[in-house]
Amino acid sequence: MKLKVWVSSLVFATLSLATAAQSSTTSHALNLAEANKLVSLPLHCVETPYPYKTGVVLASAQDVKEPVAMHPVFYGCFDWHSAVHGYWSMVTLLRQFPELDQAAAIKAILKRNLTAEKIAQELAFLSKDINASFERTYGWAWLLKLSDELHTWQDPLARELATNLQPLADLLVERYISFLPRLVYPVRVGEHTNTAFGLSFAYDYAINRGHNQLQQLIEQRARDYFLQDKNCPINWEPSGYDFISPCLEEIGLMQRILPAEQFLPWLNGFMPQLADPAYQLAPGKVSDRTDGKLVHLDGLNFSRAWNLYALANQYPQYGHLRHVANQHMAYSYPNLIGDSYEGGHWLGSFAIHALNSKQQ
Repeated sequence: MKLKVWVSSLVFATLSLATAAQSSTTSHALNLAEANKLVSLPLHCVETPYPYKTGVVLASAQDVKEPVAMHPVFYGCFDWHSAVHGYWSMVTLLRQFPELDQAAAIKAILKRNLTAEKIAQELAFLSKDINASFERTYGWAWLLKLSDELHTWQDPLARELATNLQPLADLLVERYISFLPRLVYPVRVGEHTNTAFGLSFAYDYAINRGHNQLQQLIEQRARDYFLQDKNCPINWEPSGYDFISPCLEEIGLMQRILPAEQFLPWLNGFMPQLADPAYQLAPGKVSDRTDGKLVHLDGLNFSRAWNLYALANQYPQYGHLRHVANQHMAYSYPNLIGDSYEGGHWLGSFAIHALNSKQQ
């Protein structure tokens, strides 16, 4: 009898472990149902003016204005860059799923806000010398990603909006071209100023829009900054407020700019452990999702996931990393929607990018 009980207990424990392992790597996919859920996040915040965290430098009392007066387009979602990738989220989901339940509401918001007149006001703000470093380079990268998405969307409305936004995109391209030669050392933190992240989206824009000067400059500076890097200390991740992975964002950038015959040897020196089929990387743990800084770690998990998916998709010998990416998605994705969730104004964009990276 004791043997039967022991065997039954062992079988139950084995099944429980198998179920837990399976649930820890639940495979999420971006489909219409998920898109309808995700699009609710930017819809809720892009036209919500408060609370708002401003990042401006005040030159005089005349600069003290409400956010909507300074940023007539990107005044919602708590801060400028989150508003930008809120618009990117809406455009991306509507382009991929024209049948979205809220398609009409999204188009109304886009028409109402991405006008030539309002973009001109955003341009005037950013053109001031005192704002030369505003949103450098995180917000710059997301603005170029929004522009790129509008150019990709085959719709008459998208062509109009892309034209309206182009002067702002052109200014930020100029900012990259001016800034990168002066940036002697890369920024390697896991937050907004991370250089590798800031260059990755800008590089995609340069490739897709045929901007050869920006493309060549990013390729050269990426080599200058990162080509000699060895043994990235992934065990130092995450820092307390990381929302992007310093090690994996660097891999994502170098994967973009280096041909396979250069990238693979570089990767083997930078993170050789990734080649191990048994490689494991624990997701960043979030202790309190009502805390706007601690919830950054969900962003780290999405950042890791999109870079691991990209690596696995391009190089079959790294296909086992999809499992690691799935674990990170399974930890953070189910928590995106909720009244007390402090990442609602920005993390949906990260999830969308991760899901799209998985499917490419």
